[in-house]
Amino acid sequence: MHETLKPKRKQPWKHYALWFILPSFVFYTAFVILPTVSSSYYSLTSWDGISSNIRFIGLENYREIWASSRVHNALYNTLLLAVVLVILENIVALALALIVDQVRWFSKLFRSIFYLPVLMSGIVMGFIWVILLNYNFGVVNQLLDLIGLSAWKRDWLGDPDFAMISIILATVWKSVGYYMVIYLAGLQGIPKELLEAASIDGAGRWQRFRNVTFPLLAGAITVCVILSMISALKIFDQIAVMTDGGPGFETETLTYIIYKVAFGELRQGFGTALGIVLFLIILIVSVIQIRVLRRREVEM
Repeated sequence: MHETLKPKRKQPWKHYALWFILPSFVFYTAFVILPTVSSSYYSLTSWDGISSNIRFIGLENYREIWASSRVHNALYNTLLLAVVLVILENIVALALALIVDQVRWFSKLFRSIFYLPVLMSGIVMGFIWVILLNYNFGVVNQLLDLIGLSAWKRDWLGDPDFAMISIILATVWKSVGYYMVIYLAGLQGIPKELLEAASIDGAGRWQRFRNVTFPLLAGAITVCVILSMISALKIFDQIAVMTDGGPGFETETLTYIIYKVAFGELRQGFGTALGIVLFLIILIVSVIQIRVLRRREVEM
């Protein structure tokens, strides 16, 4: 007798899964995919963002971007911020993670204190630092007066030589706790037996860090470097509150010039073209970083 083949029963959970995914897919399409596609078209127009008169001008916006000294200055500031922030944020975050990992008492309290600035919005953080760096009543200048260094007092946010430095320090203060948590998770995932074996072999603290701890943190370093680079390339809130892109154009970045041009000067087409350029820069930098850092992970 031939056995009758029983039809496979359909798994009902697959149908339910599609219904759960569908709302997210609709929202993602409506608010991410469609705006991205439409931005590609608007970047080729001279639209002001308000009127219904949308004039197609081809690549004129991109030609202006290529020739604009203001855009070149903003690109330089963006890349400078990105490089410096990635280096400082990761060094400070790793140092804090190493310190907190060694604390036996109140370790959770220290983690919370270092992580607290991350919970603040960029706007709130910016206002805090505007008060701290105020020339007349700011805490920084008052401390300099108190310790006899009145000659070092500065208008930190109004001086072209110190405005960018002030933004960098404020941003590091705000974001370093986030990367510290990632590094701390990586440190706690390192087998203690390896460190003990290295110690028995006579390796000092620095040798253990260089030859054991640091190579095993390759995954955490990859994540932190990529996230900090993307965040630095998109920096906006701190600049908007602390310096408004000034003094002059000293702290103007690509994200801030997009805002100023698109909404301040009502040049939505040009601002959208700048947004496309920024997107391509972030994409290229991220791909290069992932390839280099992943290769380093394999080597480690």
